Amino acid sequence: MATDMMMFRGQYIAMNKSKKTNILAAAVFALSTVNTAEADDVRIVAADFQSSGGNTWSVSVTLKHGDTGWDHYADNWRIVDGEGNIIGDRVLHHPHVDEQPFTRSLGDVKVPEGIVTVYIEAHDKVHGWTRERLTVDLDKAVSGHLRVEAK
Repeated sequence: MATDMMMFRGQYIAMNKSKKTNILAAAVFALSTVNTAEADDVRIVAADFQSSGGNTWSVSVTLKHGDTGWDHYADNWRIVDGEGNIIGDRVLHHPHVDEQPFTRSLGDVKVPEGIVTVYIEAHDKVHGWTRERLTVDLDKAVSGHLRVEAK
């Protein structure tokens, strides 16, 4: 049986030629996924709601994510109601590799009449929308301000 030698992580590995392709394919796949494994889902750290009068709010959301560059970064957060209807949407146009956690704001957010509980959701380019969302009970605002921190 013919064998070849291959170096992987500083060690020579002997293998027969039929297995060589499978091992090389597995090694290439493992190495190609290193960058995407470094950054997990976006974590919503906190949200600040400041009343602008009536049902209108200015909202600041703090996110934490292991942005690795243009291919994998937190690129959006939004405010939704209990039905999943989008109330406000903040697109993030660039990675924040050296700025973690980071806060971005959205003004003139009109919460529909009668809705008191909203949710913050976050998105990154690789994992999509995070399953962990932050619940915000607007009835708990004091003097028109509410800060909610993730647990």
